[in-house]
Amino acid sequence: MSTSRSRSASLREEEELRLPRPPGIIRRFWARHPVFADVLVALICLLLSIVPASNFATYRSTPDGDMVLIDPPPVVASIIIGTLILCACALLLRRRQWPRAAFIVAYVTAVAYLFLLEPAGGPLLLVTSYSLAVYRSSRAAWNGLAIGMGSLSLISIALQLTGVISLQTALNAIFGQLTLALIGTLIGVNVGGRKRYLEAVIDRSRQLLVERDQQAQLAASAERARIAREMHDIVSHSLTVIVALSEGAAATEDQARARDAATAAAATARGALTEMRSMLGVLRDGAGDIPLAPMESAAPHATVATAQNAGYPVTLTTVGEANVSATVDFAIGRIVQEGITNAMRHARGATRIAVLIDYSRDPVLIEIENDGVTGPVGTTGFGLRGLSERATHVNGTIHSGPVDDRHWMLRAELPAASGSTTPDRAEDVK
Repeated sequence: MSTSRSRSASLREEEELRLPRPPGIIRRFWARHPVFADVLVALICLLLSIVPASNFATYRSTPDGDMVLIDPPPVVASIIIGTLILCACALLLRRRQWPRAAFIVAYVTAVAYLFLLEPAGGPLLLVTSYSLAVYRSSRAAWNGLAIGMGSLSLISIALQLTGVISLQTALNAIFGQLTLALIGTLIGVNVGGRKRYLEAVIDRSRQLLVERDQQAQLAASAERARIAREMHDIVSHSLTVIVALSEGAAATEDQARARDAATAAAATARGALTEMRSMLGVLRDGAGDIPLAPMESAAPHATVATAQNAGYPVTLTTVGEANVSATVDFAIGRIVQEGITNAMRHARGATRIAVLIDYSRDPVLIEIENDGVTGPVGTTGFGLRGLSERATHVNGTIHSGPVDDRHWMLRAELPAASGSTTPDRAEDVK
């Protein structure tokens, strides 16, 4: 059950990463059935190793210096070498997890082969050297080859010098095992290097997929925040003006004034609908990356005029020429709109709502002050959060807070796109 689940998960991952199929039917079969492959390799090594071990023999020296074969060999020695071969082949079943242990036992078995009647060797060093290079590292394989063959050579020479084995037996053992170990190491280094490279490429591809998903989530979150910000700026200001006009129309008995208020409310509602259609059109058309200004800038003059039509004492003072970038101009319009909206909502008893835009300095200064504060006013609304995001987008700053017990000020400083112009103070709307 778990095997099928992991296999299906692996297939899903390959499909998501769009990996090509590994070449070769046999290679794909080995990759999908590692347990069967290890069992088959262990059985083949057991068969090829146990047959030469049947020629196990021991020698003794005669007084004349000749080597005489002891027949039959000691039972204990036969059991020892057979046990070594069985242990080495059993470790091949775990060669992917324990390549070093299998490698060491294979060299111990190679030392036992020195006592064979006809020196020979099995494929244990070939397989374990390959496994060490593939499942550990190329460096471990080369170090193992040097240490293992060095130890085997020293033991062979020591046994030959003490008369336990002949010189021919020592040379055959050294060069025969060296050939098998070197072939296994070379093949393993090649296969292991390719395996580790592919794993690194696949791991990098997996990281790119995660980063792609994270970027998509961040983009979606930013888009939701942008839509919320635009909707708040459009709906909040327009509804505040409409409510004020509607309340004024309901409170007055003058039919003409009520008619004018209703007409102004309808015009404000139509303007809000136009802005919303413009914004939704940008979203539907996918018109590129316009993070903070999907529509034309909300002109401060129009915002002030709308508030004045609703009966609020709003004035606008500008200094200098509006020589700023489109992004900064849009941010200024929205800041003025939100500042006036907040004053209309929270300072109903205000006798003065003064808006100042100073283009003559860099950064450009925007101040919106009212004298209708009657109690604590919250500063954690969505509007102020949106204004802070707009100011941050153009590397500006914004602050909102009470000046004294009666006055509240919204102050923003936004860097201009070009140098400041000559001051030209004029009161445009009063």
